[in-house]
Amino acid sequence: MAEEDGANDAAASQQDNKQQFAIRKIYMRDMSFESPNAPAVFQGEWRPQVSVDLDTRVSRHGEDTYETILRVTVTAKQEDQTAYVAEVEQAGLFVISGFDAKTLDALLGSYCPAQLFPFAREAIADMVAKGGFPQMMLAPVNFEAMYMQQRRQKQEAQAGDGDSDTEADSGQEAR
Repeated sequence: MAEEDGANDAAASQQDNKQQFAIRKIYMRDMSFESPNAPAVFQGEWRPQVSVDLDTRVSRHGEDTYETILRVTVTAKQEDQTAYVAEVEQAGLFVISGFDAKTLDALLGSYCPAQLFPFAREAIADMVAKGGFPQMMLAPVNFEAMYMQQRRQKQEAQAGDGDSDTEADSGQEAR
């Protein structure tokens, strides 16, 4: 039995050694800034309504190489006028191997975007300041919580698709 435990430990450590996560490259894929109502928007007191939209995309490039793109869009409105729209697509190439599908999905869906966010935050802050507005410092984001929420919504939608088929067959209205 001790020999079996030793063999299992050796196999587990070999599997751990096969797991790899590396950042190959972080780069700006796209960025834009527009202030459609300048210079009129600079008149009066600066009290903007700001919205921030985050989105991620993942694509595979080779056997163990993945590109994750984090898109951050910040829109500031002064009353009913758009003061500015700043958008950044911060991307990274990640080499990931030796992980099961669930862990790989979690790495790509939460850990990789978290690595990209500081670069995107800096780019947004610089663009907004260069546009003549007070610097926009984005708050930290919990990408793990966002990933878990998206995953839960996807599971509910899939379960809802199955339920709606059943409900439609039985003549009940989906709520």
